[in-house]
Amino acid sequence: MTYARILGTGSFLPEHVVTNADLASQVNTSDEWIVSRTGIRERRIARAGETTCDLAERAARQALDAAGCVASDIDLVIVATTTPDRVFPGTACLLQERLGIHGPAAFDVQAVCTGFVYALAIAEKFIRTGSTKRALVVGAETMSRIVDWNDRSTCVLFGDGAGAVVLGAGDAPGILSSHLHADGAYKELLTVAATEPLQGAATGHITMRGNEVFRMAVTTLDALVGETLAANDLRQTDIRWLVPHQANIRIIAATAKRLGMAMDQVIVTVDRHGNTSAASIPLAFDVGVRDGRIQRGDVVLMEAFGGGLTWGSVLLRY
Repeated sequence: MTYARILGTGSFLPEHVVTNADLASQVNTSDEWIVSRTGIRERRIARAGETTCDLAERAARQALDAAGCVASDIDLVIVATTTPDRVFPGTACLLQERLGIHGPAAFDVQAVCTGFVYALAIAEKFIRTGSTKRALVVGAETMSRIVDWNDRSTCVLFGDGAGAVVLGAGDAPGILSSHLHADGAYKELLTVAATEPLQGAATGHITMRGNEVFRMAVTTLDALVGETLAANDLRQTDIRWLVPHQANIRIIAATAKRLGMAMDQVIVTVDRHGNTSAASIPLAFDVGVRDGRIQRGDVVLMEAFGGGLTWGSVLLRY
């Protein structure tokens, strides 16, 4: 039987840092207000002309190096993003060209903050069927382009970045299961109403009913954890690491509590880059791998919740 396993990871954050103090000079907020409610201390913002594909390329090249692969080894490219460079072609095609990959399938996945989980689950299915041997899966966002910087309820939350993994076929289980969900009935809770290209001067901004989103996220992720454990006949104590979507430290802490996990078993990076949507899980995973906390053989739970509403998890043995 063929399984899918993560071979290498990578990530990239833009150089420009925007601190809570910087935002406090623009809107009615404070560092204490932001940290106490979100855990965010700073976020990275792409410079003018720096695109989602630029960020994706930097993360992808790191992942390829870590996996010991060259671009010609890749036979599937998936980019999870809600801030594409163009309406079409997809950012995956633009990335494919940058890397010098010609011919294999390349496409984008749009599930907002759950996008990377969706993309990883899709790539795993390609590998399990034998149609793909090496897949490059990227989450990349320039959320700053769709943020209303005068809206203190949302501008403090989001940042830009990219994370990537190379997924490869093998004989030993890597990805153990994936669980994907959505319910469009809640579309107005977190949305961007725009019909024009978002790159450059955005025609729409993020609007969010924060309290409702928070309640939905906590409730939904609680059920998702139970679903994932039951599907794999595992106990809470079998999970070594939680790598959650980095949106809000209170949501992250609630999920850890559901698992009975101490916060030192949770990879938390939200303080350093805010909510980077589809990029946040691969960013956090790369940090955990590179600093040595996540070791080969560890069981890792990735989970996310985002606009759509979408939610999902991937359980894997790294």
